[in-house]
Amino acid sequence: MNFLKDPQANLDYSVDWTSWLGSDTIATSSWTVPTGLTMVSDSKTMKIATVWLSGGTVGQEYTVTNHIKTAAGREDERSIIIQVQER
Repeated sequence: MNFLKDPQANLDYSVDWTSWLGSDTIATSSWTVPTGLTMVSDSKTMKIATVWLSGGTVGQEYTVTNHIKTAAGREDERSIIIQVQER
C-alpha cells in the first residue's frame, strides 16, 4: 500500500487485517518506523492496526511495518510505503 503525506501533516495510516484474520483477532500490534518519520501514537482494534505519523522529508519514501500477534498465537507483518510530497 502506498500513501502520500505532506511533511507538515500529522495523519493516521491503517492496516486492515480482517481478511487474513478470519475469526482470529489482534492481540498485540507494533510498528517499525524509519528515521525521518515520527510515530506520534498507535492503536488497534480487533481487526485493524493504526499508526499516527508526522514529519518526513520531501522527495523521500519511507517503509513503515506493522507486526501483529493474534489471540490464536499467529504472527505476521505488513508494510506500507509513505511518500512525502508538498501537498
